[in-house]
Amino acid sequence: MKRSPLVPLVAALLLALALPVAAQAPGKPAGLQPIPEPPPPPAGFELDPSLEPQVTILKRGTDTVEEFRVGGKLYMIKVTPAHGIPYYMVDREGYGNFTRDDSYVGNNIRPPMWVIFSW
Repeated sequence: MKRSPLVPLVAALLLALALPVAAQAPGKPAGLQPIPEPPPPPAGFELDPSLEPQVTILKRGTDTVEEFRVGGKLYMIKVTPAHGIPYYMVDREGYGNFTRDDSYVGNNIRPPMWVIFSW
């Protein structure tokens, strides 16, 4: 088989293009500035403690149970057995019907589930 005279030329061209990329240091880029501090909240603005999640940790036998509430309403339970992987019980509709949800364990996608309206 006869080799084309373009093969060494193409190989040299690809090597010449790859050298500048390989020569860049993996460190910080030049000219970085620190992030400025965020501005303070507006005057009179205070967080509503009733909107902050409350976590209650209980010990039931050998299991550890964490109950998550917002506004006094239980929305999620995390059960950590003495031996095994923790699992979650989630109330999706807000009616008190808890179903097991293993999407919180691992790197699965967790879509946001905010309450838009409540009455």
